[in-house]
Amino acid sequence: MTIEKALVVGTGLIGTSVALALREKGVTVYLSDVDADAVRLAGELGAGREWTGEEADLALLAMPPHLVGERLAELQKQRAARTYTDVASVKVGPIADAERLGCDLTSYLPGHPLAGRERSGPAAARADLFLGRPWALCPGPETGADAVRRARELVALCGAEAVTVGAEEHDSAVALVSHAPHVAASAVAASLVDGGDVALGLAGQGLRDVTRIAAGDPSLWRMILGGNTRPVVAVLDRIAADLAAAASALRSGDLDVVTDLLRRGVDGHGRIPGKHGGPVRAFTVVQVVLRDRPGELARLFNAAALAEVNIEDVRLEHSTGLPVGVAEISVRPADAGRLADAFRFHGWHVPPVH
Repeated sequence: MTIEKALVVGTGLIGTSVALALREKGVTVYLSDVDADAVRLAGELGAGREWTGEEADLALLAMPPHLVGERLAELQKQRAARTYTDVASVKVGPIADAERLGCDLTSYLPGHPLAGRERSGPAAARADLFLGRPWALCPGPETGADAVRRARELVALCGAEAVTVGAEEHDSAVALVSHAPHVAASAVAASLVDGGDVALGLAGQGLRDVTRIAAGDPSLWRMILGGNTRPVVAVLDRIAADLAAAASALRSGDLDVVTDLLRRGVDGHGRIPGKHGGPVRAFTVVQVVLRDRPGELARLFNAAALAEVNIEDVRLEHSTGLPVGVAEISVRPADAGRLADAFRFHGWHVPPVH
């Protein structure tokens, strides 16, 4: 291991999560942030101790994209670390800033872990946030071998999977799979602001799924979107054109156009990789009616373990105003019948499995 000491600059959700992951692997972690309270809280959570100028093997810059270049230049002048990387969600802008400010690009490898939560700040941090998640690394022609080695080691220590990609390709990719979807989800959620109580009272899990990411911090997303405008605009224009065409078709009664959009939606959804990578596997869903009480999910998982059935995925749908909900347990088709029988044996109501 070549990373024995790490400096994390920016103790928000991502920075503190990286720090916690490194601490679990025995790395000495120093913390720095313009917000002294954030550093203090991250330290209390076990993420490390406040940085007082010690030299590190690697410095991680966890801050909005427009601040990366300036902070990188400052840290390099202080000789804070041997290698530098960042976690900004766009790459072209920070790299251009680093070049403009005369940063040493041989020791800097831009990066971006594709992981996060709707909550922000060090209190929301988790050491396992990056487990199995892709972590983009965008080396340039000047990037040195030591920077590549240490950046890849950082990714491995956090339990993520390194993906090497060019900066421009990265920004176009995240516009498609992250940035534009966030704007689209926010547009759907914004339509609910003036919704009546009756309509919102009828809301189900589908609406919650579509709008979940809209709960993100608007000020943070303003900075993210501002740093990746062109790729995001291109995706939003395509989405807007599809929506406008669907509205026009519905207005005229041409359901073929709408059906085509729905079919393309199914095809696009099918291209999202499954939990093991590659195509999504076909699973059978076993539904279980649960009471809203402590330990119910633990009992459910224990029953699955006793039946020797591996749970591939689980979703919960709450019944508004009632002390019950439905758990949707995804398992291999061959295991569905055995699992349903086990749940019924333990007293749960299980609808017929199809």
